[in-house]
Amino acid sequence: MSDLFALGVSFADKAVRTIVVYLTIAALIRIMGKRGIAQLNNFDFVVMLLMSNVVQNAIIGPDNSLIGGVVGVVMLVAVNSVVVRLAAAVPSIGRMVEGDPVVLARDGHFIPSALRRTGVRQADLDVMLQLRGADSVSDTDLVRLEPGGALLVRLRAEEVEAERGDVDELRARLERIERKLDELNGRPS
Repeated sequence: MSDLFALGVSFADKAVRTIVVYLTIAALIRIMGKRGIAQLNNFDFVVMLLMSNVVQNAIIGPDNSLIGGVVGVVMLVAVNSVVVRLAAAVPSIGRMVEGDPVVLARDGHFIPSALRRTGVRQADLDVMLQLRGADSVSDTDLVRLEPGGALLVRLRAEEVEAERGDVDELRARLERIERKLDELNGRPS
């Protein structure tokens, strides 16, 4: 029972371990690329699972206490909170942490060097484009991978579907035109 509450290593030791592991993993993920969690392939998922197990002992050290685990989790959340707020408040830190957007396709054509650099397969991107309303890359003006892993797809103007508000606005304009034509032809509106 005493093992539940007695720290196996000092608080400072646990704090340093947690911060170093957090920064190392964040740097590795930044180097690996921008693909978001939703875009992980099976191999990426396996690496993430194994990585969490590999670094567990690096964070908690020879400490199996409940308090040690709680301290480790609190440190992870606190460090992440600081990094996220710094990245949001200081643009240069945000760019360093997250990187810049990468254009994957422009004017209806993929950019092969950008796909290679980001590790995004053209087949995967084709599926994402279809989910966003394009039949193929030729229907797009711009496809950009954002720093957080989101995919921005800007369709060519003629490929953008009208929404209910667009149709309502067009109907109102036509009614105004009809009224003006009726007025010009001397018919009551």
